[in-house]
Amino acid sequence: MASEELQGSDLHDQVQMAPAPAPIPLPPYPEMILAAIQALNEENGSNKSAISKHIAKDIEATYGPIPPAHSALLNHHLNKMKSSGQLLFLKNNYLVPDPNAPPRRGRGRPPKPKTPLPPGAPLLSPRPRGRPPKSHDPNAPPPPPKPKSPNAAAPSLSGKKRGRPPKAKPADADVDSAPDPAQNPAPAAEGAPRGRGRPPKVKPAATASVGA
Repeated sequence: MASEELQGSDLHDQVQMAPAPAPIPLPPYPEMILAAIQALNEENGSNKSAISKHIAKDIEATYGPIPPAHSALLNHHLNKMKSSGQLLFLKNNYLVPDPNAPPRRGRGRPPKPKTPLPPGAPLLSPRPRGRPPKSHDPNAPPPPPKPKSPNAAAPSLSGKKRGRPPKAKPADADVDSAPDPAQNPAPAAEGAPRGRGRPPKVKPAATASVGA
């Protein structure tokens, strides 16, 4: 009996001392994200919450408890895959790009195709901006004078000056005419203030009729 008890205690100690099995390592998050999008198989792509639920369900069913940093890891890898082109982001959904789709055209005018140079050809320096300067030969004769334009001032055939002639002054303009008191009334005295508006015309004095 004592031997059996000793053997039972040894077995119990061996079971307690046996190390716990190591947890199965999770696959990389980009692989799980692509697998989740393909498994969901939605026409317009899958949003982040649907991808997160699908990955959490697979982790619990296959690998054990969900890691505490699951949400942060998912956001990090989704942003990284979106910026690298592994995923397309359209209307808050993530899509796997089609490898057979034509490449998207970038903004602006596409660059012109460059013709390859033959082997051994010297590389030409890039052309500077602006108009190239003219080559000047120090031994060359001076350039001829430029012809005058037809609009330049030239004497007319009739001898008349160009342009509109000045107005002629009347002959009696220099003679000082006597001022008309009816038309030009005398200015008001300096002490009395002048009223507003045009002053009234001075009426000529009426002559009294003499009875016969």
